[in-house]
Amino acid sequence: MLVGYMRVSKADGSQIVDLQKDALLEFGVKLPDLYEDHASGKLEDRPGLTSCLKALRSEDTLIVWKLDRLGRDLRHLVNIVHDLQSRGIGFKVLTGQGANIDTTTSNGRLVFGIFAALAEYERELICERTKAGLTAARARGRKGGRKHKMTLPKLRLAQDAMARDDTKVVELCRELGIARQTLYRHVGPKGQLRPDAEKLIGQKKINPS
Repeated sequence: MLVGYMRVSKADGSQIVDLQKDALLEFGVKLPDLYEDHASGKLEDRPGLTSCLKALRSEDTLIVWKLDRLGRDLRHLVNIVHDLQSRGIGFKVLTGQGANIDTTTSNGRLVFGIFAALAEYERELICERTKAGLTAARARGRKGGRKHKMTLPKLRLAQDAMARDDTKVVELCRELGIARQTLYRHVGPKGQLRPDAEKLIGQKKINPS
């Protein structure tokens, strides 16, 4: 089954999804299988996107008009598509930058692999700059960094909550006292554990408290 996702940045009606909707319908997506948001692409917590990701099933394909409709943060995009692949779900971009991405084909997976490599490179650069900044701060007698908000009990609660269709991410984050970015780094939209969660579990096994 084909599932479409649409997004415009403003919720005041000054931007409409008609162009995206027409393209998705023409491609073969059925009207009941269209999801939309009126929100910035920088926001990871979007009701339409959350519902869309929860509705997808194995062998479905998520279709977007342009790559930036799904999101503007490269690492967030890569995480979403990796989650889809792990669930046996395809992903296709119809036009614009990233139009060659179609994870149901070998060539499309190759293109996505390049995007993923760029995201990893960006992540490594940020880590290097952060470490350099902390080193410079320590040399001046200052201590940097902050404690992680996610704990093992919170992780288990988050995993159980995200596996339920009625969970509201904003309320879950407020209850756990964590940011949305922290939640999504540890738990996927269906409750699956991400690398940061595996790392946290491994650390607890090595150094039990």
